[in-house]
Amino acid sequence: MFRSKRAGLVRRLWRSRVLPDGGGSGSGGGEAEAATVGCCLFKERPLDGASCPDGRSRLAPLEQELKSVTYSLLKRLKERSLDSLLEAVESRGGLPSACVLVSRAELEVRLGGQAAPPQLLLGKLFRWPDLQCPAELKPLCECRSFGLPDGPTVCCNPYHFSRLCGSESPPPPYSRLSPKDEQKPLNLSNSTLSYTETEATNSPTSSPETFLVDASMLPDATKHSHWCNVAYWEHRTRVGRLYTVYEQSVSIFYDLPQGNGFCLGQLNLENRNETVQRTRNKIGYGILLSKEADGVWAYNRSEHPIFVNSPTLDIPSCRTLIVHKVMPGYSIKAFDYEKSCLLKHAPDLDYPDGPYDPNSVRISFAKGWGPCYSRQFITSCPCWLEILLNTNNR
Repeated sequence: MFRSKRAGLVRRLWRSRVLPDGGGSGSGGGEAEAATVGCCLFKERPLDGASCPDGRSRLAPLEQELKSVTYSLLKRLKERSLDSLLEAVESRGGLPSACVLVSRAELEVRLGGQAAPPQLLLGKLFRWPDLQCPAELKPLCECRSFGLPDGPTVCCNPYHFSRLCGSESPPPPYSRLSPKDEQKPLNLSNSTLSYTETEATNSPTSSPETFLVDASMLPDATKHSHWCNVAYWEHRTRVGRLYTVYEQSVSIFYDLPQGNGFCLGQLNLENRNETVQRTRNKIGYGILLSKEADGVWAYNRSEHPIFVNSPTLDIPSCRTLIVHKVMPGYSIKAFDYEKSCLLKHAPDLDYPDGPYDPNSVRISFAKGWGPCYSRQFITSCPCWLEILLNTNNR
């Protein structure tokens, strides 16, 4: 029997759903086929392993309801929207994808007796099985829903959203400190001027898409229009030039087939040790930094945690360094402009890992640091970023 393209797209999307334990069946990740997995929202399995006469397992009632609601929503989307949604899901957000706009009123559905807005339903289906409320989601700045929370339409592309990183206690410490990590901290307050950088822009693998910019070579009128500079470090060595950011957002990643931004995979360094290389391989899709009205947000696009610290994330008048762990798919307000103004009037504090620019953010890939980690100082982390903010351009 002839089957339409629309029906095929819907089936592929259903097979790409994720499981509560992080598994899935999408072609983007190479997981098991959908026939061998259960529902992403409910843990119920076919009762007692019973099967229908034709050999198919009977779905638990809630799973059957989920499938029915999902198919109903997807079948009402335009074919172009289904294509965009499938591209986003199968690439796990690695490829740019268009908004999937739906009417709030027309596509409001109910699941388990509760309202399930489209962005909540698809967010649970394809990314976060434990997602409970739309308020946990934050549109990314590249999405048409950004800044329009009460509009008549909403984007339900799950990769146009991040999940808000809630407040949490610092993670438990490791069993003991490593002697090699008990080193004197490096003063990073003037890191953009004081330390020799390893240039990578002359590498034969460099390309215009990496957009490595030397701020000192820009015209005076342009120098004042950027909102931040990004420095990339490996332990105590800065690698590459400063990357100057003018657009509202910037992607910082290891290697992608498409897209623009700061490609860390293009930066070469002689005698790079194995620990650094292993960590670099975990950067993947990296992070998205965006300048917004209330501050600077960091969205973790990789498959591993990132660790974030800034003066506005620390507890006021507290000498304990606080490093926030941000899981994949989550975002955090890495720098709060309003709080930074209050900090200008606070007494200077000596931070445990040395002084640094009060208008900066430090982000480590895959490895944490601070009082609760074996790595006491940011300079002990294999791969990390220093985001130097231009507070004159807010």
